[in-house]
Amino acid sequence: MNRISALFLSCILVSLVLMGTTEILNSATPLKTELFAAGLTKPLLVTFAPGDSTRVFIVEQGGRIRLVKNDTLLPDPFLNISSLVSSGSERGLLGLAFHPDYQTNGRFFVNYTNSSGNTVARRYNVSGNPDSADVSSSFDIITINQPFSNHNGGMIAFGPNDGYLYIGMGDGGAGGDPGNRAQNKKELLGKMLRIDVDGGSPYGIPGDNPFVGDTSYLPEIWALGLRNPWRFSFDRATGDMYIGDVGQNLIEEIDFQPDSSSGGENYGWRLKEGNNCFIPSTGCDTLADLTDPITQYFHGGIPNKCSVTGGYVYRGCAIPDLYGTYFYGDFCSGDTWSIRYDGTTITDSTNRKSELGLGAVAISSYGEDYYGELYVCSYFSGAVYKIVPDSVPSQCGITPCCTGIRGDLNTDGDDANILDLTFLVDFIFRGSGDPGSCPEESDVNSDGIPSNILDLTYVVDVIFRGGPPPPPC
Repeated sequence: MNRISALFLSCILVSLVLMGTTEILNSATPLKTELFAAGLTKPLLVTFAPGDSTRVFIVEQGGRIRLVKNDTLLPDPFLNISSLVSSGSERGLLGLAFHPDYQTNGRFFVNYTNSSGNTVARRYNVSGNPDSADVSSSFDIITINQPFSNHNGGMIAFGPNDGYLYIGMGDGGAGGDPGNRAQNKKELLGKMLRIDVDGGSPYGIPGDNPFVGDTSYLPEIWALGLRNPWRFSFDRATGDMYIGDVGQNLIEEIDFQPDSSSGGENYGWRLKEGNNCFIPSTGCDTLADLTDPITQYFHGGIPNKCSVTGGYVYRGCAIPDLYGTYFYGDFCSGDTWSIRYDGTTITDSTNRKSELGLGAVAISSYGEDYYGELYVCSYFSGAVYKIVPDSVPSQCGITPCCTGIRGDLNTDGDDANILDLTFLVDFIFRGSGDPGSCPEESDVNSDGIPSNILDLTYVVDVIFRGGPPPPPC
């Protein structure tokens, strides 16, 4: 049986599981936040390195990457490129992404605004000290000219199922996209880019990018029509992409791209702001094939809502009834919402501002750690908070009990088998089950990201192809 056959068999098994009735209960677990790190300077991002369960990385706008190791903020930064960064307002060190094979090659990537005000995506390597980067290893991947100081985008992330680097680019700034760059096929601004950092120097173009071979488009473009996709993320279990695209004067939006997409979506800006026509004020939907947001909200209220901060789908283990729930918020008001989205319908929409207890904190970013637990960055106070259950014991490592056998997703003490495959399918496609309680067991292919499509394929290979067993925990 070849890999294509294995994938086909996976699809059959998925279909069989999904024939059952899907029932996802509303969250009954009350939430709160706990202070995770303080004394930071304008934190913008919280993330982790693949395969690393003991450290969390925090990006500071001024040009430093801080380390929290075993719950302690280290005094020395992992990386300090402050001398290279133009910081302030919407400029600065804005993004960080670790290579999927970081444990082997030690490579990571940053997105920052240079002294000329332009966007730079740059690669670095870790040094011989795992808590310190090798500054001399820098290698520029791409530089993109910015006509104005705002709408720099900044988020970068590797797709969990394709290994390519995605770069979110704003429309170049000012107001109203005066150059109409987001709809310009020959501009990288206002786009989601997708490049292969392992396929060329400085990068290659994935052969399945949607506009490869179409000379009217730049080949790096994966999707277009974005105003300022400040924070986007992938659901680590499904590969679906959620994009928080900052609005103009009226509407903030969350855009969505399923993992099954072949790219090419046009999210509408500046033809539309959210679901409303922008330029032109009427008839905008007749001018292009547009993909509307899955949800939106309007500016205003007390305190004023003004700028969306995209978040993450919760895939942790501490709050099992929130598996598969997407969190996002507003920078100005401090609102945090959670929703479930099945590709068609939003359910369980909840405003969690009150229970999280942070007030009108400036939410610059959300983040996640190795285990899929979620964090909130408080920009002006220089703090990072962790979202945890309130007055309810964390379920991590309690139910079910971890066995120490990689691939034993249902924790019955046996090596990877058909029951584990069914369990993983159920989790990925129905949002049920609890593999997050045992991250090493559920990280079947040992790439540092538990319970995703690649793990599913690995289990199929083991069971039906006689593939090598999962590496030991």
